[in-house]
This record gives sequence, C-alpha cells and structure tokens, in this order.
Amino acid sequence: MILPWFGGAAAVWITCMLFFQLILLCGYIYAHWLINNLKAKNQMATHLLLLVSSILLLPVAPDRHLMSPAHLDPALQLLYLLLTSVGIPYFLLSTTTPLLQSWYARTYQRAMPYRLFALSNFASLLGLLAYPFIVEPNLTLPQQSMGWSAFYIVFAVACAGSALHSLKSGNVAIGPVETSAEIVAEESGPPGTMQKILWLLLSTCSSVMLLSTTNYITQNLASIPFLWILPLSLYLMSFTLCFDRAGWYRSKWYVWIITAVLGVMSYALTQWEHEYSIGISLPLFCTGLFAVCMFCHGELATRKPAPRYLTAFYLTISAGGALGGVLIGILAPKLLTGPFELALVLIACALLLFIVNFGRSRLTDVVCASLVAGVLFASVTYIYSFTKQSRLLVRNFYGWLKVNDYNEDPEDRYRCLVNGTIIHGIQFLDQARRDKPVSYYSPESGIGMAIEHLRTGARRVGIIGLGAGTISAYARPGDVYRFYEINPLVKKMALQQFSYLSDCRGKVEILIGDGRLLLEQENNQQYDLLVVDAFSSDAIPIHLLTLEAIQLYFRHLNPDGILALHISNLHLDLAPVIEQIRSTLGKQAILISSDGDDDEEIYKADWVLMTSGRNLLSIPELKKAATELRSRPNLRVWTDDYSNLIQIVKFH
Repeated sequence: MILPWFGGAAAVWITCMLFFQLILLCGYIYAHWLINNLKAKNQMATHLLLLVSSILLLPVAPDRHLMSPAHLDPALQLLYLLLTSVGIPYFLLSTTTPLLQSWYARTYQRAMPYRLFALSNFASLLGLLAYPFIVEPNLTLPQQSMGWSAFYIVFAVACAGSALHSLKSGNVAIGPVETSAEIVAEESGPPGTMQKILWLLLSTCSSVMLLSTTNYITQNLASIPFLWILPLSLYLMSFTLCFDRAGWYRSKWYVWIITAVLGVMSYALTQWEHEYSIGISLPLFCTGLFAVCMFCHGELATRKPAPRYLTAFYLTISAGGALGGVLIGILAPKLLTGPFELALVLIACALLLFIVNFGRSRLTDVVCASLVAGVLFASVTYIYSFTKQSRLLVRNFYGWLKVNDYNEDPEDRYRCLVNGTIIHGIQFLDQARRDKPVSYYSPESGIGMAIEHLRTGARRVGIIGLGAGTISAYARPGDVYRFYEINPLVKKMALQQFSYLSDCRGKVEILIGDGRLLLEQENNQQYDLLVVDAFSSDAIPIHLLTLEAIQLYFRHLNPDGILALHISNLHLDLAPVIEQIRSTLGKQAILISSDGDDDEEIYKADWVLMTSGRNLLSIPELKKAATELRSRPNLRVWTDDYSNLIQIVKFH
C-alpha cells in the first residue's frame, strides 16, 4: 500500500522490517511488565481493554495525509506513517507470543511452551508465502484491508477466550507463573548477565544477517520486489526448526558448516567484478543466510531458560532484532558509502562463532580463529577494491550510487552512473562525443525516434527519472525539459559528474519527489512528450505503470503528445501489462526494441510509445522499427488497488 509513496525503493522493505522489529520489542516489553507486575485478572483486563480499543481503529489502511513533513528523512517519514496506520493493532499482535505462552503455562503446569514459538514462526512463514501467491493475485488492496481487519477481530475474540480459559486455572498471583515441581527441579536458576548478553548478540547477528543479505540480493543481484520475502522466509524457517525440537540443530556440526559458508560468501564478495548468474549467486547467499540463522537460533534454543523466564528471553531476542534493524536500516545508509554492510556482518558472524565455541577443543579454536582472520581479510579486500575502482560512491535511503570511468583511450573514455546492478546513464568524455545521447537513449532507440518526430517549434518534455540527464541532449533552444527525480543524490551526481544538463541548449527544470505524486499536484503541463524512465535498480515502480497512472500521464499531454515508457527489464515482462492498459483506455501503442552494440553507444532497450489519436505507424521510420505489444490471456488490468508480479516473471 505504501510502497508507491516512496518510489518503490528496496529500502522501504528494510524500513518496514525495522518498524515491525521495534514494535515487537515494545510489545515484548509490555508483556514482560504485565506478567511481572499485575495479577492474572488485571493482566487480562488490561489487555482485553486495549484489544477492544484497537478494534475501533479498523480498518487498517495508511493515510497519505498523515505522512510527516517532507523535509524529514524518508525512513523517518515511513516509520511515522506506519506508526499512525498499523502501530496499535500490530503492537497488540506482537504481545501474543509471550502473553499466551505465559497463560498457557499457567493453565497446563507441566507444559513447556517453547514449541508454540516454533508454531508461531511457522504460521508467520505461511502468511508470508501466501501473500504473493494467493492474496495479491486475487484481492485488491481495499479487499485485503477489510479481510485483514476481519481476521484481526477474530484474533481479538480468540485472545479473549484464551485469557478467560487461563483465568479458570485459579492462579491470580503477581509475577510469572510458577512451574510444576518436575520443571522446577530442572531449573538451574535465573539467567545471568553473560547469558543475556549472548542472547542479545545471537539475535542481533541473525537480524543483521537477514537485512544485509536482503539488501545485497535485491540491490546487487536482482531488484524483484517479491524477492524480498525469500530471506525472511529462510529466517522464519530457521526459528521454526530450532525451536521445534533439538534434533534440527547440532552445534558440533554447525562449526564446520558456518566455517564453510562464511568462507565461500567472503570469497564471492571479493569476486564482485565478475558477472555471476543469479542462478549461482542467489542460492549461494541464501544458503549462507539460512546456515547463519540456524546457528544463531539454534544456540538461542539450546540456551532458552525455564518457562518462568520466557518473557525476559523473548524480550532480549526482540531487542536484538530491533538493534539489527537500526544498524542496517538507519545507520548503514548514513555511515557507509557503499554496499558494505554484508562484508561487515560476515566478520561479526565469524567472531560470534569463535566466541560461542571458544574452549571446546584446540582444533575448534584454531579453525574459528583462522575463519575470523580469513573473513576479515576478504571483507577488507572487497571494500577496498570496490572503493578504489569508483570515481565517486555515495548512498542514502534510496540505495547507493557509483560513478566510474572506463577505457584509457581518450576518444573512447566514458563515465557511467550505476545504481545497484543497473547503469543509469553514460557519457563519453571526449569533447566531440560528450553531447551525444547514448546507451538506452540513442537516436536509434524508441525515445530517440519519438523525439525526432515531435512537432516542430518549441517543445515541452517531461521526464520521470533523471539518471545522468542524457535525454536533455536532445533539447533545442526554446525547449523545456522538466525532470522529476525522487532521489536528491541523483540530481547532485547528474550536475556534478556529468555535463548533459549544463550543456543543454534548452531550459532544464528538476523537481525532487516521486514523479507521479508531483504530477498529481500540478496543473496540466501540456507536454509534447512525457517519458517514464524511473528505475530502482532494475525495478520499475509498479505505481508508475497502473491504469490510473497512465490516465494521469495523458492528462498532462497535449492531444498529439506521445507517452514513452521504458520497459527494459531483466526479470519482468512488462509488455503485456502495458498492452492490457492500452486496450482498456483505447489508446494506440507500438513497441520499439533496439539492439546494443559493442562500443557502449547503444544499449538494448525496449520502449513503448503510446498516443491518444496520433497514428505513429503512419511515420515510415517508426513503422519499420515498430512491433506490436504482446498480449497475454487472463492478465488482469493493473490498477492502484491491484497488481500481480508473479504472472509476468521471466523464467530464464
């Protein structure tokens, strides 16, 4: 629901994870205080009052008007928006694990409640996987909101029933429930400070590994939004296995497993310059994540305290998760200039493996110490080589940007702007070639041909997505080229590292903000050409390709204007989506695909040119280059309330 308001950036997912980890911590603090300070009747009365109050806030749906002031950091805006929309219901949901397990232990005195923790994580995993495959393809966003709200009411009623059932046990004492004599006999006393510190370190390690791996595979390997759920699925699965029963985790085996995976992952980072297929890289890093999470959660499971201390145990685990979220979601974008958090996390994992297994045997100590040294060397090598080969490296909420120069020959030397795995523009540095539009925007490309066949006279051109500013090379005296760019760092790079904008013969205007949101606030711009070329790494934000978005674009075009959509994508087949919208709106559209060359001037690119009434096929050059948009049966029209990425994935 809120992804479009922040440009579809992968950091939205990471920040949402941070929010849920922070609220989970607050929920566990509340549950710990409730269990340790109130009698059973008062515990349940307090909690049920909050549950009933939260129902009055339904249905859950974000309100754009509740966003915090625009001058704040996007991460803070996102956290504020989440807090004001889903904060209270999720806070109460987050208390379920410790509260219900405590009530369960009160009711069934001989019970060990920790397997319920495994069950809750397994249920979370099922819910997570159900969303892209069942919920999103079949329900609109309003239907999802109403459905979630209805199930929340069912949850509240079930929680009330559990509380009343527990109350029948007759235990109304203040503080955590006392266990049966059999369980008390097995207790070794309350957990000490060092034990709690180790709980915190283990949970923090798994959290930072989850988030840093997610960042790496979605920004460096493939920027597919629903790919974000894969690391979280592995994280939840490791919790499920480790707290289900002891047999899933064996400490003596995982010393060698973690040594192997950390070693291979560290080596893979040092080879970042080489092009490895996603079929190799994705399984590698996901396997490493799962192994590390099994180690961290397995060690937590072996160190879990007696049930009377479970709220403190869960509180510490949630604190570690929240700490990991703050480190990766808030501090890393501000303190690190590049994608270096995974390298640093691998060092931390190796150190933690050494701490946990220190003193087990001389061989284990030597192996773990060697692993720390090896991972440290590999990570430092990766960071140094990545930084050394970059002319400029900067980062913010929207990801990292890199500027590189290539080729030693002065005539062929060019500068490149990169975000994640995707080039966002290049410029030749030779004076004779510097003003020539190249890469995806060459004269042979769809956008180049569209500009060539615009009306004579002064032209107004709107462009969503700035990149290096290459399209402005087409401007003539009297033309106005108006760019909409969500990332202020991109504007800074385009002005300071490239000369397209400064050399532009027309007037250049740059507005900072999401292109669609800005267009919604503007009067009719009467553009001759409106270009949608917004990428977050290789992902085109979905909200820019919905029925409502296309209608908005045409409101800003003059009657003979052209809408140009850049739909080049390694992983998603967007042509059928555009064709479905074109057919619904009764527009005319052609697809122009250009092949790349070997001298970096022309990149393979797919452009859709769409018009209201103008017949582009009447132009011989366009007719020769054009192909029809591919349609796909049973593909539902994408709207602001509905989209389905699964249907358009390229399986190759």
